Amino acid sequence: MLYDAYQAQQDFLAPWRAGADLIKAALSDTALGPAANYWFRSIGAGAEIFSRAQMLHERPAFEITEVMVAGKTQKVTEDVALEMPFGNLLHFRKESGKDQPRVLLAAPMAGHFPTLLRGTIQTLLQDHDVYVTDWKSGRDVPMSEGRFGTDEYIDHLIAFFEHIGPGAHGMAVCQPCPAMLATTALMSEDKNPATPKSLVLMAGPVDTSINPTKVNHLANEKPLEWFERNLITTIPRRFAGAHRRVYPGFIQLSAFINMNLSRHVRAHMDLFSHILKGELAKADANKRFYDEYFAVADLPAEFYLETVQRVFQEHHLARGIYTWRNRKVDPRAIRKTSLLTVEGERDDICGLGQTMAAQDLCSSIKPFRKKHYVQAGVGHYGVFSGTRWQTQIYPTVRNMILSSE
Repeated sequence: MLYDAYQAQQDFLAPWRAGADLIKAALSDTALGPAANYWFRSIGAGAEIFSRAQMLHERPAFEITEVMVAGKTQKVTEDVALEMPFGNLLHFRKESGKDQPRVLLAAPMAGHFPTLLRGTIQTLLQDHDVYVTDWKSGRDVPMSEGRFGTDEYIDHLIAFFEHIGPGAHGMAVCQPCPAMLATTALMSEDKNPATPKSLVLMAGPVDTSINPTKVNHLANEKPLEWFERNLITTIPRRFAGAHRRVYPGFIQLSAFINMNLSRHVRAHMDLFSHILKGELAKADANKRFYDEYFAVADLPAEFYLETVQRVFQEHHLARGIYTWRNRKVDPRAIRKTSLLTVEGERDDICGLGQTMAAQDLCSSIKPFRKKHYVQAGVGHYGVFSGTRWQTQIYPTVRNMILSSE
């Protein structure tokens, strides 16, 4: 019923948003005509804000078409290297075909699409052959494909590494860090030839009992049954994933917005001002961010609930009770894979120490193969995007991968 109510609201507002688009087009900021009038421009700007204030359910385009490599521009082609039920392995192929370290970047499956890592990918592409997990929204996956929980998530990661082949490197951002660590442990124990040479874990909840944040407290305020009863709903019949139980992306986004409501309100007030004043560059930057931020993906219920239980409530990895298909996962099995953990000093989503916990769990890795890095002055998103990621964090990541080749 929850999803039906949400969709009914979206359907009701659709014609109003279409009307707002017409108003915006008619009263856009031009040099001539009635739109030059301040009040008409104000109405046009307000109409644009209204028409844009909605959640989208399709993955935005990555729009990565070229990259600078050794001072030269190279074209980039986005290929589906391997298609699986709940996610594809994307390969960002460069035209030169130069042999560079292959990296599998595991994107978060936490209510947004992998395009949230666009900047991370663009930076990595300078020196690496990059593959990315392109997770699908639960509402787009038919029930015939079966369940998708943490076991199936790891299945996908193993399949992706095996498709890329021996000698690749693994990198996880935020939510997939525990799964990427577990995947590497399992592959190491099995002596799988495709076991990653190095593992980079960035701002991820390996042990959320350490320095818990507001997000961690919220996950522990209620029993798991409360989350299932109040946050899980069913996809309406009109979509490909009809009848699949999911944790809707619109709930996750609403929670994120409420955590920093004043900041988002101020951002939209700034957008109104930029449009009104004709500050197109500033307005476009704002629009690009919210086009991405408002694109939401639904999480399969099994994956969401198991993540809440195993990662945030019961800390399975830290307690040594994490399992994959009833098999115990032991990070001590990792011996030959180098490990880099990265955290942000001001991260209010994944607290300091939560990712570093992997260093102690992977006790069989020789000290010279392990490194921990804390970036001063950045929050959660600053760990993998923005200037400090590009100029300070990335060189550390690049050097770890290079030294593991």
